[in-house]
Amino acid sequence: MPRVARKKSETDTYHVMLRGINQQQIFEDDEDCEKFLEILAVCKKASGFELYAYCLMGNHVHLLMRTQNESLDRVFKRIGARYVYWYNWKYRRIGHLFQDRFRSEPVNNDKYLLAVLRYIHQNPLKAKLCDTIKEYRWSSYREYIGSSVIVDTGFVLEMIGLDEFTKFNNSTNSDVFLENTAKSFRYSDAEVKELMRKICKYDTVEAFLDLSPQMRDAAVRKLNAAGVSIRQISRLTGVSKGIIERILR
Repeated sequence: MPRVARKKSETDTYHVMLRGINQQQIFEDDEDCEKFLEILAVCKKASGFELYAYCLMGNHVHLLMRTQNESLDRVFKRIGARYVYWYNWKYRRIGHLFQDRFRSEPVNNDKYLLAVLRYIHQNPLKAKLCDTIKEYRWSSYREYIGSSVIVDTGFVLEMIGLDEFTKFNNSTNSDVFLENTAKSFRYSDAEVKELMRKICKYDTVEAFLDLSPQMRDAAVRKLNAAGVSIRQISRLTGVSKGIIERILR
């Protein structure tokens, strides 16, 4: 089936989502998030794009950006190549990390831009990873209310001002953009242990390893279906990564 051509933005501004292949986690720990933002900053300088928002989730990334010197495809070749090389080196893996092409939608006016930006910042809140968007470490919201690091905050804040920005980004809404149906998000170890208690009544390695193979396999499948990564399941249950991968085939 031929690929559908991307819709061109009248303003060169796009909302982009990059997802892990087969719902795979692309951020296993804080170091991964830090590395992605480091690469994003390097590529921003090289490609000359403006960045208005970002949010790093467990198995996907949302970005709001305006291209200038390079096309969107060229920008993401830079970003993807650098991050995949580093990720594969760190985790001693080979092959693809991201699913197909990145998804994108044009942002053609200020009203839509502000709505998309709010949606991006509220991603972790709606995924129940935090109680307020300010708490989430891996989004650009803190750059708006604090010090800007890699985000071009001035463009948005000149539009609505900081007080209105804060109020708008924290307002309740049901907006959905580039809807992501993947179930995998970044859980804390405490959250995974709570899932383990609900699923198999145990939350320690010792107790989990005492389960029968049938109960163990069923619990592993349920944890993964709930969005817990293979690496985190292995670390918190004591079951080897290879066995988990076999269970999930």
